[in-house]
Amino acid sequence: MTDHHGRDPWMPKRPLRRPLGTSALVAAFVVSFAGSMRALAQPAPAHDTTDRFWRAPDGVRIHYTVAGPSTEPAVVLVHGFLGDSRSWGATPLPARLGAAGYRVVAVDLRGNGGSDHPTKLAAYTRDAEARDIIGIARALKLADYCVVGYSRGSIITARLLVLDRHVRCAVLGGMGADFTNPDWPRRVAAYRLLAGLPQDSAAAAPVAGMLRAAEQRGLDRRVLALQQQAQPSTSRAELGRVRRPVLVIAGDRDQDNGDASDLAHLIPNATLAIVPGDHGSTVRSPAFADRVLAFIVSTKPVKR
Repeated sequence: MTDHHGRDPWMPKRPLRRPLGTSALVAAFVVSFAGSMRALAQPAPAHDTTDRFWRAPDGVRIHYTVAGPSTEPAVVLVHGFLGDSRSWGATPLPARLGAAGYRVVAVDLRGNGGSDHPTKLAAYTRDAEARDIIGIARALKLADYCVVGYSRGSIITARLLVLDRHVRCAVLGGMGADFTNPDWPRRVAAYRLLAGLPQDSAAAAPVAGMLRAAEQRGLDRRVLALQQQAQPSTSRAELGRVRRPVLVIAGDRDQDNGDASDLAHLIPNATLAIVPGDHGSTVRSPAFADRVLAFIVSTKPVKR
């Protein structure tokens, strides 16, 4: 989702683990600091980014990019609303992950970027977006992988935590717990505005900037409306059954999608991190990249 001004996170409280002890804080800092020093001391490996396509069972082609050797652990990046895989290029995160030795997979969710843009509602229902990512992970033979989502990408990442046991860890960025409500007013307002349906002006005001941004970028309002109409929700009960490590991270001035601390408290093994920024700037900040990298490095491969 964009913020109420129509800004897109792709354009340029309190950190805790419930409870997050002193030793964990020190360990996270050491990992982050050591990784940063290594990145400064030597150039990042020159791994070419390759463009690929995967065809879903319903025939929709999904575009994604891969950077890094196939033997390295993988991190899948899931973009937000009005964005695509190129959006991550405006952030320092992919370069930080690459320098740390991770294979980086960035996906264009269906209806976005280089993927097909189906115009039927059925193409976006039944967790189609999350299942596309699962299909790509299988095609790449990923035994386990971490996922980083931001804004709407976090909503899809939450579905992956429920649907795919191969997800080792996940980052839910720029998101509170509001999306757990299937009738989330913000989602409904965004859908109705993009679809050109009548609604109360007070309900439309918080998402009006989204429509302006979509029109400025020449995006297809019909396709965007379908994404909002079919947007999945993950129940509080489902999140309560997630046992994988999860980082919930948000800017200290970001309340666009609810309070991140509320989301963190729903997930048993969640860590909450608050870094400087609003909804648009947080994902582009070095603090966000540092904290995400430290979290991913701290997780262990799943034993099967």
